[in-house]
Amino acid sequence: MELSIPRVTSTAEMSSAEARWITLKKINYIDEEGQERLWECAERKTRRSTGIDAVAILALLRSKANAFPLSIVIIEQYRPPINKFVIELPAGLLDEGETPEEAAFRELEEETGYKAHKVLEVSPVIVSDPGMTNANMKLVTLEVLLDNSLELPEQKLEKGEFIISRVVELAKLSEELKDYDKKGFVVDARLSHFASGYQMARQISRGG
Repeated sequence: MELSIPRVTSTAEMSSAEARWITLKKINYIDEEGQERLWECAERKTRRSTGIDAVAILALLRSKANAFPLSIVIIEQYRPPINKFVIELPAGLLDEGETPEEAAFRELEEETGYKAHKVLEVSPVIVSDPGMTNANMKLVTLEVLLDNSLELPEQKLEKGEFIISRVVELAKLSEELKDYDKKGFVVDARLSHFASGYQMARQISRGG
């Protein structure tokens, strides 16, 4: 089937009663000066009993025979709220009873086809836009060991998911993201911050 270019055709305000995934909340709080204030925010309706909404996945691809440089997997995905294709880390919501590590293994295989071998690190609970939403996640770093070739395995996408996975050499990630920006893509903040931090660490290690 030939795919068309996704685009927003209309927008309209939605009541909380209509929304399946999020709701709006009015928060009354007391500030540092003892003054009562009001705040508006969005909340997910999908939060599980773990208290964690989602995981983002930093998948490090290594060759057992050093056949290719250390690389990571990124994805291209159309995001209707932005009305553009966004470059992101693989990510997804937790299922009930699932740990962040289990969700990371599952989501990585679904979105990219890669099967991770082990967990390298799990971040504390982190937030992306705390002025607007209480949505949270953990960043799970996974190791994917490959033999000699850097093959692209078959994805296991759900119906209605349209995700392109790409492998990028870690040392060239910052430049790749700049190229994406020139082409009209939008880069997710978490991926951009990681790339900037990695680039800065390399420059500092070289005395820059």
